[in-house]
Amino acid sequence: MSCCDQTGLMTVEQALEKLLAAARPTAEIETVPLMSALGRVLAMDQYSSVDVPPADNSAMDGFALRFADTAVDGETTLVISQRIPAGAVPEALQPGTAARIFTGAEVPPGADTVVMQEQCRWDEERVTIAAGIKSGANIRPRGQDIKEGASVLHAGHRLKPQDLGLLASVGIASVPVFRRLKVALLCTGDELVEPGEALPPGYIYNSNRYTLAGQITALGFECLDLGIVADNADATEQALLKAAAEADCILTSGGVSVGEEDHVKACVDKLGSLDLWRMAIKPGKPLAFGQVQGTPFIGLPGNPASVFVTFAIAARPYLLKSQGATDYLPVAVSVTARFSRPNSPKRQEYLRARLVLDEQGRACAELAGNQSSGVLSTASSGSGFVIHRLGEAINDGDMVPFLPFSALLF
Repeated sequence: MSCCDQTGLMTVEQALEKLLAAARPTAEIETVPLMSALGRVLAMDQYSSVDVPPADNSAMDGFALRFADTAVDGETTLVISQRIPAGAVPEALQPGTAARIFTGAEVPPGADTVVMQEQCRWDEERVTIAAGIKSGANIRPRGQDIKEGASVLHAGHRLKPQDLGLLASVGIASVPVFRRLKVALLCTGDELVEPGEALPPGYIYNSNRYTLAGQITALGFECLDLGIVADNADATEQALLKAAAEADCILTSGGVSVGEEDHVKACVDKLGSLDLWRMAIKPGKPLAFGQVQGTPFIGLPGNPASVFVTFAIAARPYLLKSQGATDYLPVAVSVTARFSRPNSPKRQEYLRARLVLDEQGRACAELAGNQSSGVLSTASSGSGFVIHRLGEAINDGDMVPFLPFSALLF
């Protein structure tokens, strides 16, 4: 009987439902300056105390005037009564005159139209306006973007660079955010050697530690790196107890399968409880979830590609919800497959793939190379996952769901 035929495997959707139902968002709040808020999760709704823009302003370099002062047919010549750069406070516009104005400058009281300079001829005293201008042109009205009192961002929002600019545009200098989630990271395996050390026969370099630390940090969490744990019950138990005492969540790689040297599962059962074990996902079936003395525990497989996939698909949404984020599930986009996988899988597969453009400029996905659970290079050369759903075949030219890595690493 193949591993895919074994009973007890949860679908990805069932496992996610169980994980997310167990997530308990943090309640601790701190206030940080806007410059330090990138990637943090807002703890309270944010409101604007001003209109944006705060006054009608010019969308062009040109001349501000009253549309009623222009001729219906033919050119109009007006005296230039003032010059208004951005940041200057204008005087009221005198009837029958025009104001030289620049992009972003406040439109003077009395003016209702801005004519772009490309439609004008002028000297120091007068400007001649071409025929055919439109009333109200090239003016950005007060509050066009944001009205005073409007909600600009909601609690649970993870702050992106453009969000920092938005908050700055309404004068907010600091924001209340949830305390960073502290994630303890343990890697198990007597065969592991750290990069930079000599590699004895039978050993491998520890890539999982660096993949996971990078994924944890990229999502804005604090990574408590506890290093390599020896493959014995005592060392595993002590490491789990330390992690439970110091972190908000424990994340391990390796040790949750069924081998004689896989001690993590047994120790979690002893120190707490194991509520989920084995998921119908490929790569990455032996995924575990539970708690160690009340601290949530997620056990990932040991193979490098399995670690990358299961963190992105299962651990990421759980941790983001625990951080207080409301947007924690990635959205797949539909692209054209440029490969075939005629055999329908018994575990949902996450194929490392890269996006390419066809002759018509449409997005297509091609496999990045070897899909073995031990091959990490295709996660680097790929740009996302094609989801090969349970019971479905993929033929060249089919539309398939694609999860970009850019949506999984933030």
